[in-house]
Amino acid sequence: MEAIQLIDEAVRNGARLSKACERLGITERTYYRWQSLNKEHNSYDDRRAYADHSNPANKLTSEERQKVIDTVNEERFASMPPCEIVPALADEGKYIASESTFYRILREEKMQNHRGRSQEPGKHGKPTSYVATAPNQVWTWDITYLRGPIKGLFFYLYLIIDLFSRDIVGWEVWEEESSEYASILIRRACLAQGRLTTMPLVLHSDNGSPMKGATMLETLYALGITPSNSRPRVSNDNPYSESLFKTLKYRPNYRPKGFESLEEAREWCSLFVHWYKYEHHHSGIKFLTPAERHAGKSEEILENRKKVYEAAKAAHPERWNGRDIRNWNNIEEVYLNPDKKYEEVDIKADSQEAKAS
Repeated sequence: MEAIQLIDEAVRNGARLSKACERLGITERTYYRWQSLNKEHNSYDDRRAYADHSNPANKLTSEERQKVIDTVNEERFASMPPCEIVPALADEGKYIASESTFYRILREEKMQNHRGRSQEPGKHGKPTSYVATAPNQVWTWDITYLRGPIKGLFFYLYLIIDLFSRDIVGWEVWEEESSEYASILIRRACLAQGRLTTMPLVLHSDNGSPMKGATMLETLYALGITPSNSRPRVSNDNPYSESLFKTLKYRPNYRPKGFESLEEAREWCSLFVHWYKYEHHHSGIKFLTPAERHAGKSEEILENRKKVYEAAKAAHPERWNGRDIRNWNNIEEVYLNPDKKYEEVDIKADSQEAKAS
């Protein structure tokens, strides 16, 4: 009380409040808190010791917390992060907690660590020009090497993915890079997808010799496919294929020391493709599997997730603290390397949406 009186007297005589508080070794915030205490309780006693420190209403129970730990330790979720686990559970009609809660519990239990041989991910620029609004409109492809049984011997994986769905529409493993092999793969992919030559399709790749060989280009023109190539000296103009290759080479059962034979490499790639298409919940397509999105099941699955989240919010609204549920709207457009103008418009739209919400 004496300190308050001294500060008030100093302020009345022209001193600044911050300097008067500093002189007495307290902060302005402490001064205002003391003033508030006096107004509310007619006393300067510190009432923090009498405050209610019980658990907040939105805190998970010990049983719910243990259920989170048990869930992430299930064998089927052993190689999946929470951002994939929660949507997968939602597809089964289950909701335990949010992704952030999963991550927080894993950190507290010392179970959240970077795994694999890759470096921890960093931020990358947004990918440009062509846009896909449905499957089989834009494909991207590339070739990556797989180590062979001896040093200097490689097998080559040719792989085509659909930009819209991220589905693998064609792949083969051969012993050399060749535009002839690439032409064969393109023809097989078109047959597998039931694609007619009258349907517009863009095939994007980098500037390697198999991608620009005469045999390859002749095949594309015969099939009515528009070839597209990365810009010179731009290393990230084919980001979707490069990202898929990283996913492939950092799978837990990948053979970084090499495959014993071409047949073994093909067998491993076949298993990887099946996992990627039907089991991998892809973060770029709202954690759907590529096969689900390619088959046109996105709307149905995402709508079901919305209902699960809404039901979970209705059961425990205090845990959302007034926030909306996660955005499970379907992605209608996918751009291959969007230009700067599109990127600026997209950023403005996102900021306006954030302000509105």
